[in-house]
Amino acid sequence: MGNSKSFILQKIRAALKTSTRRLFPESDSKALPFQSLQQDIVVEFAEQFTQLQGKFDFCTNGFELADHFETLCSEKGWKNIFCSDEKFSVLLPDALVHNNIATCDAAVTGCEALVARTGSIMLSSQNSGRITSVYAPVHICIAYTSQLVYDLSEALAFLKLKYKDQLPSFITFATGPSRTADIEKTLVVGVHGPKEVYLFLVDDMK
Repeated sequence: MGNSKSFILQKIRAALKTSTRRLFPESDSKALPFQSLQQDIVVEFAEQFTQLQGKFDFCTNGFELADHFETLCSEKGWKNIFCSDEKFSVLLPDALVHNNIATCDAAVTGCEALVARTGSIMLSSQNSGRITSVYAPVHICIAYTSQLVYDLSEALAFLKLKYKDQLPSFITFATGPSRTADIEKTLVVGVHGPKEVYLFLVDDMK
């Protein structure tokens, strides 16, 4: 076993000494591997997010957010809503506040950024912990237009600028409701996370 390992390492060292021929020498290595933004970034995110079965709602201000949020809760008949973020807990009437995420109807969180190209929500341990966005049957995310970026690299740069050298211990990207096709290739929604994801985008760039 030891000889085999040494032989493999020798082969790797030898390979590293010889540079590999560039397959496409005429290509620009600094160019983006995907198409650049072609339309308003809010529209781009909304299109990508809804294509992934996300439910999108645009609010022009905080008052509209409160109104739309109340309407959604009423339409869905939610009685128990979990929210550990004080910034958004003010949206909840006392009768709807529920402190046990295991038995809630829906959970509310903020986010770090929104990635327009993939319709993804970037979350961290600063956004109501590690389990809020995946443990509840419904995830309600509240975000702002100033948090919109186009691609993943911009999202990570956005996070680094915000936290400097004190990055959150947990960073993840949520892209629509939980989905799997592991069982007989049949798509099932909500197996490893929320069955529904709602996103309220509030305009704060006026």
